[in-house]
Amino acid sequence: MYKTESPLFTARTEGYHTFRIPALIRSNKGTLLAFCEGRRHGGGDSGDIDIVLKRSFDNGESWEPMQTAVSTGTDTDGNPAPVVDRDSGTIWLLFCKNLADGAEGKIVAGEAPRTVWVTSSTDDGETWAEPKEITATTKDEAWTWYATGPCHGIQMANGRLVIPCDHVLGNERDYAQYGYSHLIVSDDHGETWRMAGKAQPGTNESVVVETVDGGLYFNCRNYVAPKRRAYARSSDSGDTFTEFGYEEDLIEPICQASMVRYTDANQHDKNRILFSNPASTSREQMTIRISYDECQTWSSGKVLHAGPAAYSDLCIDSDMNICCLYERGANGAYETLSFAKFDLAWLTDGADTVMSR
Repeated sequence: MYKTESPLFTARTEGYHTFRIPALIRSNKGTLLAFCEGRRHGGGDSGDIDIVLKRSFDNGESWEPMQTAVSTGTDTDGNPAPVVDRDSGTIWLLFCKNLADGAEGKIVAGEAPRTVWVTSSTDDGETWAEPKEITATTKDEAWTWYATGPCHGIQMANGRLVIPCDHVLGNERDYAQYGYSHLIVSDDHGETWRMAGKAQPGTNESVVVETVDGGLYFNCRNYVAPKRRAYARSSDSGDTFTEFGYEEDLIEPICQASMVRYTDANQHDKNRILFSNPASTSREQMTIRISYDECQTWSSGKVLHAGPAAYSDLCIDSDMNICCLYERGANGAYETLSFAKFDLAWLTDGADTVMSR
């Protein structure tokens, strides 16, 4: 059994007050890219915020110096949502933007519109293209608050790129009635993006995985009491959702979560999907769970960190280790973004190991 962990981004270092909102992917070449928001002057969700990045070429054993993926002056550039196109190797990074404090048309969360943008890298994240606004095709005029991710997107077997997002209908602050998780998709390898299906009211930050039958399972932060995750399922690649419900066993403190496919029975011995979140009614107890039946049921999980913890993202490295980049601390959840890496044997206390077909 194997597990290692160390801080990757630490508050009040490298020119930033706080690092939050992790996103983690592996490129076609095996590079790990760890994104987050670098909040320059404070811990709040708006202000002078950049999207920063660290890369690893050895499965997280060492990391290159921090670099900036997106920075547009003192505006807020946030909610990183990266996805890798396995066909071209291009890394697409979707994000949201709003104006800096004090700027004309200042945007306050939940009260005024936010814009949607995309940039890309064709050199494994070393350089990034000039961001392009895609608000017109990815956001309804009746929506105000909008967030991409914040976590990785996926590419389906049919080639479609899928980014989980959320929005608020109108200027209402009642997220239980007016908040929705939704998807945006690209069917031309990232050249254009459009709105797709949405989940039930009360949903918010979300994550998506393709099931082995070609459907999508959409798992969402939920404002409808009691505190547990919501879900929706699609059988048409996310254009519509027709099955909705709540995961009574997935307790949450109203927080972001992550999910990633680990194996499928076509290439390995069985289907496995992993899920991470602070499994509590407070932001603590970062827990990793596993599903062997395409998200119909979940294991009781294993605690990665029992103390304060919040947002997370999961990916699988080229050696089939499980990687989790997550917010954790001793006295508060936002002291570090910690990078943990472990194998399936550690997660299951030796009860499960991967076998290839």
